[in-house]
Amino acid sequence: MTIKDTPEEWEIRATETPFTGNKTSVRTDEVVMPDGSVVRRDYQVHPGSVAVVALDEEDRVLLINQYRHPVRHKLWEIPAGLLDVPGENPLHAAQRELYEEAHVKAEDWRVLTDVYTSPGGCDEAVRIFLARDLSEAEGERFEAEHEETDMEHARVPVGDLVRRVLAGDLHNNCLVVGVLSLVAARDGDGLDALRPADAPWPARPFES
Repeated sequence: MTIKDTPEEWEIRATETPFTGNKTSVRTDEVVMPDGSVVRRDYQVHPGSVAVVALDEEDRVLLINQYRHPVRHKLWEIPAGLLDVPGENPLHAAQRELYEEAHVKAEDWRVLTDVYTSPGGCDEAVRIFLARDLSEAEGERFEAEHEETDMEHARVPVGDLVRRVLAGDLHNNCLVVGVLSLVAARDGDGLDALRPADAPWPARPFES
């Protein structure tokens, strides 16, 4: 048996969108189950996201600290953002987010991992990149607004982050998945064996 996720779509008898927000919406589908019964499934429709594990020459990961209202916490996170433009190349979006949130650029980009954040209730897909060979970005800094106005920055050693994740001190899913994937990749075939930055992404197809 091959352990690999596979695309599949069960019959939908009816669908409606009871709520449409600024960036996401809620959809209700009537889905036919294997036994022939029909059940309603509510889920958030999401454009998708990108996130960046930015690793510097001292083996530290660039983090930001931001208030997240739904969970009533200020969370330490890796730079991340929405795929605002349909069909946008996720690498370009990741480069933009690294610039806007940290005023940093990177010369070496790889795909670290692809995840569905909460597939039982949301269709959000996230591509997490590894960015290396970091340097200060040129040009003016991005003008922050809303939750980003008091954003803090830090660079934290990889080993320290792993310990804090396992201790329950850090909870952001992209940070947790990204940092643990980084360690697993280094312990496996190495970071240079990761997929190229323009690797296909069936969950969110894009133009090169």
